[in-house]
Amino acid sequence: MAATATRVGALAGTRGRVAGRGAWARRAPLVPALAFMVIVTQLPFVATLVISFLNWNALYPDQRHFTGLSNYATVLTDADLRASIITTIELTVVVVLISLVLGLGIALLLDRRFAGRGLVRTMLIAPFLVVPVAAALLWKHALYNPEYGLFNGILTAIGGAGAPQPDWIAAHPLGAVIAALVWQWTPFMMLILLAGLQSKPSEVVEAARVDGAGNLAVFAYVTLPHLRRYLELGALLGSIYIVQNFDAVFTITSGGLGTANLPYTIYQTFYAAHDYGQASAAGVIVVIGTIIIATFALRVVSSLFREEVR
Repeated sequence: MAATATRVGALAGTRGRVAGRGAWARRAPLVPALAFMVIVTQLPFVATLVISFLNWNALYPDQRHFTGLSNYATVLTDADLRASIITTIELTVVVVLISLVLGLGIALLLDRRFAGRGLVRTMLIAPFLVVPVAAALLWKHALYNPEYGLFNGILTAIGGAGAPQPDWIAAHPLGAVIAALVWQWTPFMMLILLAGLQSKPSEVVEAARVDGAGNLAVFAYVTLPHLRRYLELGALLGSIYIVQNFDAVFTITSGGLGTANLPYTIYQTFYAAHDYGQASAAGVIVVIGTIIIATFALRVVSSLFREEVR
């Protein structure tokens, strides 16, 4: 019996070692990609984290020293940085909400069958495919310019030579940035919500109509609850990207007139003030906020996958 138990134990150990080697053999092709990701993403973040604890200003290289959490305290208490955080939150919330509402309306229209639906869908997606800097330049010069912009051209066509010719960016700086971002991000929201509409169970809608429900009731009690996860996903993913937006603010207003968000302030702190420690601390705060939002987004995606499996 003892010999048999010994042989069984040895066989189990051999099988375990073989299974372990097989598992490592399957994972081995992923090691170069993992190493590349660590080098490209994690090492720079670790370096940024270390610099955020230093008093490091390139204008005073001899005064570099460890300063603990003072850079984070400055970021959270400095009036200009605090204003940029508030602007970032305001910009993100307004753009996401407006994009979701417009995206939902367009998705509901595209969910219907009509001639040329594929062409219309492709044209509506186009703004999201434009390079962000090019989109910002388009709005700044082709639309907002007070001398030859489209908006003032429309006012002149309607009101004649005496029509007002406002400087849209100077008069509504934050609104100008918001409009450009909404134009670019509405197609993204539309795509997510359209995918949700097309996965809606048709038998539930048919049953509701048989029971006498009208279009408004079907939307309120069937369509909207079904789209809840997709609305959450669109809001979370949009927030991740818009929180980090730099192109529109830099290109349209150059961060002036109260439009400087946190990414632009980090840019100014790093390149204009040369305060690497404070800029790194602000960058770490942005990363932490983005990770928090991304965690919720991943949970929403996982729940969508579980619902599809069921």
